[in-house]
Amino acid sequence: MASVYLTNSLSIIWLIWGFYAHQEINELAVYTLPPELLAFYKPNMTYIREVAVNPDRRRHSVPDEAPRHYIDLDHYGDSALQVMPRVWKEAANRYTEDTLAAYGIVPWHISRMFYGLREAFLLRDPARILKLSAELGHYVGDAHVPLHTTENYNGQLTGQEGIHGFWESRLPELFAHDFDFLVGRAVYLHDPLSAAWQAVADSHAAVDSVLDIERTLSQEFAKGKFTFESKGRITLKVYSESFARRYFRRLDGMVERRMRAAIRMTGSLWFSAWIDAGQPDMLPLLSYQPSEEELAARRRELEQWRSTRIIARPHESEP
Repeated sequence: MASVYLTNSLSIIWLIWGFYAHQEINELAVYTLPPELLAFYKPNMTYIREVAVNPDRRRHSVPDEAPRHYIDLDHYGDSALQVMPRVWKEAANRYTEDTLAAYGIVPWHISRMFYGLREAFLLRDPARILKLSAELGHYVGDAHVPLHTTENYNGQLTGQEGIHGFWESRLPELFAHDFDFLVGRAVYLHDPLSAAWQAVADSHAAVDSVLDIERTLSQEFAKGKFTFESKGRITLKVYSESFARRYFRRLDGMVERRMRAAIRMTGSLWFSAWIDAGQPDMLPLLSYQPSEEELAARRRELEQWRSTRIIARPHESEP
């Protein structure tokens, strides 16, 4: 279930891909791996699914967390993808680190996580390999969401509030059971940073379609665009299933394509980190079991998340 909160107007701001989509991306990425890695990752599938959502769970406790999930390319102008430096130091010199942090750093953070995972493989640290793999998959998933690449991330600038969660959470929850997730084998990525930027660029190219199709379809729905659903103890105003189905069809497979790309890139980054670490023998790590201390830390993190609301963006106004 996606994490949401309800505004006074009963409109919804969804904060993430949705727990379902992030968990599916991580699980399915495991099956892209070669046997040497599959033997290690598959027995730890439950953990990899669970930790897929940890970056969202800790947004309330880590001040620098939120910008790691997006990049508002349009803040830098229409030619951002052509003129924006790919290397962090060069981009910081041009725009300042504060500006980059304010408008998102997801491609750079994916690169940073990749090198952390490579180091974990070098150290043969199974707990760290699993944690970084699962969290890296989260950021890769976010980079594949078109609305994670624009200042108009929730349609708030165009009167389309709620479209963020509609696209990235409700549509997968309604229709992903029919998606083709046979994405092929993981491949070696020679330049993880460039791969991250390509994912962002492909997502950004879809932003206009995401918004324009919803706007056009809304004009055709005099009634029935929204409905009310109960999630736990909360009643929420959501896009109706009939509206969602027509919107989904007009997107012509976009959500499926972005999820498929996220799955393959996640597996490919895991595989590439292992290759770059010298293909360490994973056999000695197959007997790994989390210690009581690790399990206690996981429980503490989960309880902390349950008691605190997730913060979507540092520069987002409160409802």
